[in-house]
Amino acid sequence: MAIDLWEIAAKNLGWQYEYREIATYDALVEGLESGELDVAVANITVTQERARRMDFTHPWYDAGMRLMVPKAAGGGRLLDGLREGGHLRIYAALALILLVATCLLTLVDRRYDREFTREWREGLAESFYHVVSIAVSGKTNHKKMFGSLGRVMSAIWLLCGVALVAYVTSSVTSVMTAESLGRQINGVSDLKGRVVGVTAGSTAEKFAVDTGLTVLRQKGLEDAARALMNGDVAAVVGDAPVLEYYAHAHPESGLEVVGVLFSPDKYGFGLPHGSALQKPLTIQLLGLQENGQLEVLRSRYFGKVRH
Repeated sequence: MAIDLWEIAAKNLGWQYEYREIATYDALVEGLESGELDVAVANITVTQERARRMDFTHPWYDAGMRLMVPKAAGGGRLLDGLREGGHLRIYAALALILLVATCLLTLVDRRYDREFTREWREGLAESFYHVVSIAVSGKTNHKKMFGSLGRVMSAIWLLCGVALVAYVTSSVTSVMTAESLGRQINGVSDLKGRVVGVTAGSTAEKFAVDTGLTVLRQKGLEDAARALMNGDVAAVVGDAPVLEYYAHAHPESGLEVVGVLFSPDKYGFGLPHGSALQKPLTIQLLGLQENGQLEVLRSRYFGKVRH
């Protein structure tokens, strides 16, 4: 958005320009101070500290910070948790036991129950229904089984079914609870004692340090997002529109932006102190704001809803 906005303004002013990519915010400010750069075209947050080192145009975006975290547990994450806990292997063993029980019950019924169907497919289906019914609900309409020994077997079978249901329920619940607690970050207050990722030289870094958070500095947002996906950090603190655009543009990353907007700030273009470009550029930005082009650009990148 910053580049599109700059190109519209520069075209209206008849300016010729060339881009130079700068790795960090610190290097960007240093480039302005040294005169190596004429304009810093990026989401430069207007701060008192930076204003001592450079000039700004009129702000062109009202922003703030939010948090980017891994998405809440869904089906894929639940399966991952069950797999890591060894539960899927146990589920497979239990499924095998149910199949073996189905076959055994079918064989017993075919041998001792004259009324039991002679068709294997029908017999297996009926036995499977009885086995699963006991495993899931503890009830079955199967007739009394083969005297006192059958009663004891039925009781043991019933206890095993209750234990099966209890195990499946508790394992799923425990994994979902662990996932929820492990990533229960909805605001800055949830970051205490956790490592957060920030872009080096950004206002997010200053905010995190001033707040007393443990930070892991990254060269850029791509690196910070990668650290988040790898589990090196619990969250990424950054400019809300930048994080929102990243999460929107990279759905495969499994990341989302959460929490309310905090530490509100404004973006402006940066220039060296005393630059003759400041006034005409500011006039252009004000004009684009008044004629609605600025809002059209904002909507193109971030949609109609603002946080």
